[in-house]
Amino acid sequence: MELKQYFGVVLKKWWLIVIIVIVAMAATGVKSYLFTTPIYAANAKLIVNQSSGEGAGTLNASTIQTSIFLINSYKEIIKSSAIMNKVVEKYPDLGENPGPLAAKISVTSANNSQVMNLVYQDTSYVKAAKTVNAVSEVFKEQIPHIMNVDNITILSEADTTASPAPININPIMNILISFVVSLMLAIGFVFLLDYLDDTLKTEQEIAEILDVPVLAVVGKYAKGEMKKSWRMKSSQKSKVGENQYATINQ
Repeated sequence: MELKQYFGVVLKKWWLIVIIVIVAMAATGVKSYLFTTPIYAANAKLIVNQSSGEGAGTLNASTIQTSIFLINSYKEIIKSSAIMNKVVEKYPDLGENPGPLAAKISVTSANNSQVMNLVYQDTSYVKAAKTVNAVSEVFKEQIPHIMNVDNITILSEADTTASPAPININPIMNILISFVVSLMLAIGFVFLLDYLDDTLKTEQEIAEILDVPVLAVVGKYAKGEMKKSWRMKSSQKSKVGENQYATINQ
């Protein structure tokens, strides 16, 4: 099949493609605006620095590298029951349990960086900010008892007065993605319909398949034209019939 034929297949069903795309975009817009629960993310930053005590004033590559190595351990400790239970116990107003609390908080750090980024997601930004700040405070308090080292500093806390946008709602982007995906699916559906359709609709198709010349073509008539033609023929027959008979007087 040539490119021209592909274009012809799409052109024949362009209205179906347009309907599918419009319906998909409308459904995506309605879901994005009306049926999507907004999720907010709040983050706090911690820095793993030189431990307090003897030699605390000395900062060199060795101590920095040691702090970076400790971050991998701290990522696991933050989400452990030792920290989560303390958060739930100290901040009962959050209304959280240790298990769900650990599941909804994430800890990341950039390569060769002493900074740890704590992110907590919730349907309420104020609650997310309070929770991530609570985890940061408890972790800073508990790490000296767990690791026998006091090297955690809270670099920045989540601002509970901020009004950020939800992280899971982007109607414009969702509609654009819906347009691209629905267009591809609609075109594929049109080609599938054309592949499953075995009927011959044009003389060119007959000539290509049977490899014979077309001698005659039957015109296409609408129902209204056929009824009009039938009435005209009936009227002509009745008039001719009237001329064939004569009266007795003649």
